[in-house]
Amino acid sequence: MMKKLLIGLFALLPTFAMAAGPSVPLMDANIDLRDNASLQRGAKLFMNYCLGCHQMQYQRYERTFRDIGIPVEIGKETLIFDDSKVGSHILNSMSQDDAAKWFGAAPPDLTLISRVKSPNYIYTYLKSFYKDESRPFGVNNVVFPLVGMPHVLQELQGLPTAITEDVVENGETVTKIVGVETDGSGEMSDDEYDQAARDLTNFLAYVGEPSRLESEAIGIKVLGFLVIFFILAFLLKKEYWRDVH
Repeated sequence: MMKKLLIGLFALLPTFAMAAGPSVPLMDANIDLRDNASLQRGAKLFMNYCLGCHQMQYQRYERTFRDIGIPVEIGKETLIFDDSKVGSHILNSMSQDDAAKWFGAAPPDLTLISRVKSPNYIYTYLKSFYKDESRPFGVNNVVFPLVGMPHVLQELQGLPTAITEDVVENGETVTKIVGVETDGSGEMSDDEYDQAARDLTNFLAYVGEPSRLESEAIGIKVLGFLVIFFILAFLLKKEYWRDVH
């Protein structure tokens, strides 16, 4: 399993290296892995808007439901849209060959995206689409120039347009994109969309390391044990060496 996981990770690296693009200031996602309500909303967004193209082949439905506080029966009814079992990995039915034909490259698996990139990158990416009629899907992205996917959350955000600014570089005037603004056609307000992007980012960060909170809790206990052990060992050492000194 670990071998397959590493193979999957390294297979993604070329794709995301191409996505690096220009140096763009990243926004603070301000995620909270203890916020189950946010994680549940993020799971709903992923299953409804992302899973059609992007899989999570190393994450299982049942583990996800259990970790983020969704009863299994409710999860089966509302978040599994095919005949997958609750113990199955989170997969879609799109073949890699078809995906490559339609999009130019197969959409990457997103199980480890938050670790390959970062939560701040994902959050900024979700907020950086803008209208570009020269692209196949009519949109581009400030963080990922020449992006090969549609803005799948467009019905929520609306269709953003780029905010540009002329700057002088090396004696020449160039036009740079400094932000985006929505056209107000989305189902959500700007604040609501910001929260939706943060919820989806939070969920992807959880999936990248499902045991993180448990690991942190164990780490604190281990550190506490070591502190107590050090004190006892120090007192014992003083007792043993008292007569020598």
